[in-house]
Amino acid sequence: MPKIVFKILILVVLFLGTWLVLEQVNWMKIFKVKKLTDETEQKLGQLFLKIFTERETMIVDKSVISVVNDIQQKICTANNINSSDIIVHVVEKNEVNAFAIPGGHIIVYAGLLKESKTASAFSGVLAHEMAHQELNHVMKKLVKEVGLSVLLSLATGSGGSELASQVAQILSSSAFDRKLEKEADMKAVQYLENASINSADLADFLYSVAEKESGMTPYLIWLSTHPDSKQRAKYILDNIKTSSIQYKSPVTEERWKSLQSSLED
Repeated sequence: MPKIVFKILILVVLFLGTWLVLEQVNWMKIFKVKKLTDETEQKLGQLFLKIFTERETMIVDKSVISVVNDIQQKICTANNINSSDIIVHVVEKNEVNAFAIPGGHIIVYAGLLKESKTASAFSGVLAHEMAHQELNHVMKKLVKEVGLSVLLSLATGSGGSELASQVAQILSSSAFDRKLEKEADMKAVQYLENASINSADLADFLYSVAEKESGMTPYLIWLSTHPDSKQRAKYILDNIKTSSIQYKSPVTEERWKSLQSSLED
């Protein structure tokens, strides 16, 4: 009997000791660390966005922006993503490129919109970049390639403009590793299926641009930052669920053609 009482006392002491230790943990401090990370990402996003907007001409034509925003909104709504967390910017540049930067910003070049034969094809590329944002791939990439200390120095304004420009270049012209690319592709397929947008159009886009890889010209930047297009197209098609989904374009064909016409003018 004394042994049982002794064991119970030990358990009580251990419980009280654990409780006291947990009471001493500064949970608010831990929360502020997370808050600091979010604030750092937002500051980096504003910094890199400023660099890109100063270098490039941003498209503000409503016939273009409204279509892009409506597609983004459709994907967000279907996947319970806060649409205000994703901001798409269109650059007047004929290169085929799109990339994500910190703070929920996605840069899309006009060349990509022109190269996308359908609104669904563009939706696939946009969903892919949105997936990079939602899966926190952008910050993972930057921490891995430039280091946390460099990012913190840029966020606090002590990193210098030349360093900031170099990091911005990494965002626009270097690839994610294969694991992250595949994660983004699979998440994009999920986003599209939920929005009743045919993921096969993304695969078709990848097959289309893959045909140009052998004689790749500088304007096809998205190929160099998103390699193995044919392989990616194949596993995207393999992961499309067979279902009774009635696929439809995220915007009318008329609006998509109007967008492309506006870009050609």
